[in-house]
Amino acid sequence: MMTLLTTQALAALLTLTALELVLGIDNVIFIAILCGRLPQEQRDRARVIGLLLAVCSRILLVLAIGWVMSLEASLISAAGYDLSGKDLILITGGLFLIFKATREIHHKLQGEQDDSAGNAGMLSLQTVLLQILMIDVVFSIDSVITAVGMTEDLPRPIPIMITAILLSVAGMLIFSRAIVDFVERNPSVKMLALSFLMLIGVLLVADGFDHHIPKGYVYFAMFYSFAVEMLQLKTSGRQNAAAVQKNSSEGSG
Repeated sequence: MMTLLTTQALAALLTLTALELVLGIDNVIFIAILCGRLPQEQRDRARVIGLLLAVCSRILLVLAIGWVMSLEASLISAAGYDLSGKDLILITGGLFLIFKATREIHHKLQGEQDDSAGNAGMLSLQTVLLQILMIDVVFSIDSVITAVGMTEDLPRPIPIMITAILLSVAGMLIFSRAIVDFVERNPSVKMLALSFLMLIGVLLVADGFDHHIPKGYVYFAMFYSFAVEMLQLKTSGRQNAAAVQKNSSEGSG
């Protein structure tokens, strides 16, 4: 416990918790998208279990830190690239995200008529949790390696990393339900979220091939797009309210 009470350790803990929260945005959005394909009564359960899987995968990878760091070693050479185990996981995860986002966009654009057919287009809880676990592992490896780089100068970094993971996932649990509900209520925001996941998939594939694109660029672009969308939703809401008020006054007149 005394390890966490030094100024250096507290600063590292706060920084790492904030970083885990930012990196967890990808995870929460992915969970929000998949939960929308479940029956209403299963969505909260899937959201909580998905985030608990994220905790477990991150802590297990922290405890197996030696194995995680061994993933940095080159495994194969292909097309002029030396690919490590980490690279292969990032490429696989990135391609899966691109595929999944494309499928969900297709379902959203072409499958509207399925919504009136009962449970058409719905996924099973087991399928959703399996997909969440797969992406949890991909995001966890990336975040754990980042965390190791940030805490390598500390005498006992593992307790700090585990504490940061627990704090960040607690924050995600607090806000995730609101995010899931908000995304489901606003189809345009859902399309924006799917575009964000597709971009993250491209970043993961690029990272796997050693082309490092700072995530800050993507986060800034998506935050800007989200802010514009919020203004659009607010404007539409005011216009709808004005139209309702006008119709009411005309009807009473």
